[in-house]
Amino acid sequence: MREDPFSFDIQGPNYIPSEYDNHIQRKLSSMKGQYLNQVAYNDMLYQDDVLLYQVFELKRQEVEGELLHGISIVHPGKVGDEYFMTKGHYHTVLETAEIYFILNGQGYIVMETPEGDSAVEELTKGKVLYVPPRWAHRSVNIDSEEDLVMFFVYPGNAGHDYGTIETQGFKKLVMEIDGKPEIIDNPRWTSPEGK
Repeated sequence: MREDPFSFDIQGPNYIPSEYDNHIQRKLSSMKGQYLNQVAYNDMLYQDDVLLYQVFELKRQEVEGELLHGISIVHPGKVGDEYFMTKGHYHTVLETAEIYFILNGQGYIVMETPEGDSAVEELTKGKVLYVPPRWAHRSVNIDSEEDLVMFFVYPGNAGHDYGTIETQGFKKLVMEIDGKPEIIDNPRWTSPEGK
């Protein structure tokens, strides 16, 4: 891990950083229970454990004062009528924010607070998205051909809490209905209070 200032390049068409320290690959099998149509999920998984998204991280110390950053690439595709998406997470240190800069593709970011407030923002090339502290977030690729590519930055001590989302899901889902993306209520979502 470098201690001196450094730079790197991010070039299309694949947008993989010219250098990185960690490459995470999330396949369909890592998303058990996250898609609404579990029959479609199981059928698809039986055929192939497809790659849904990748993360290329430039590692820094996970301490206050550092900024962790990298590239997230969500590939095109659907499970049933639901688009490929990331697992989604809260930050372990809840009072930390994150910034996304959209480099390619189109999609949505689904967000919510522990209290059950929700928001969905459209993602298009060139857009910058600020995710405030306390908001869980998940990226969804609605393009049928192009990768959704995002540069992200968040505080070094933020951490990731995937477990809460795995348990309760997100309040909103992005589905293809009549050939176009629609935001719907998640019928399986449970509030933190179980209401």
